[in-house]
Amino acid sequence: MLQVSNIDLYYGAAQALRGISLKAEPGKVTCVLGRNGVGKSSLLRALVGQRPVKNGTITFEGKDITKLPTVERARGGIAYVPQGREIFPLLTVQENLETGFAPLSRADRKVPDDVFTLFPVLKSMLGRRGGDLSGGQQQQLAIGRALTMRPRLLLLDEPTEGIQPSIIKDIGRAISYLRSLGDMAIILVEQYLDFAQELGDHLVVMDRGAIVYQSDKANLDEGALHRALAI
Repeated sequence: MLQVSNIDLYYGAAQALRGISLKAEPGKVTCVLGRNGVGKSSLLRALVGQRPVKNGTITFEGKDITKLPTVERARGGIAYVPQGREIFPLLTVQENLETGFAPLSRADRKVPDDVFTLFPVLKSMLGRRGGDLSGGQQQQLAIGRALTMRPRLLLLDEPTEGIQPSIIKDIGRAISYLRSLGDMAIILVEQYLDFAQELGDHLVVMDRGAIVYQSDKANLDEGALHRALAI
């Protein structure tokens, strides 16, 4: 579904990504691990078109999207939940969810039932402002907004950061459910190794803008994984 081939990304003279190659497949979770500042968020920004890549190609469902603008990638089925959630604090929960309608045809402009099945608290808070929600509830709202777009590729940037354990479990169950549907690819940027190992079908470790280890879960070398994370 998604194929990233040897991409480089720069912020001015500083190189943020160095020859990154990875893939994401329907019904599977690709987890990207690494310390702060190694390029994980920059990778997601490159995938959604927020930052242009200098070299390499990004292919989605057989189409080269390397130079495609962000809005066209969203219309094509790529949804992004950024680090820090970035919900609209003055809009209600209902209105926040409806911002996910933007890339959809009029016929599809309905919040999917799965959003409220996965995160029932949102249904009870539809009239409340997003800024009045707890951090965990805002994270659920941000994921729900992305799911409203009916994505085929879901990008999640550290969805467990600063979240209470009970909601981390809810988010983990939601990711497992979405994977089980078999028609959505998921890239999960994460710092918690246990959470990543529980959910990930393919694990990628980054350091200094490059991939220093990657493996399918079935062939994972625990020692090599821990050494890569300790670099």
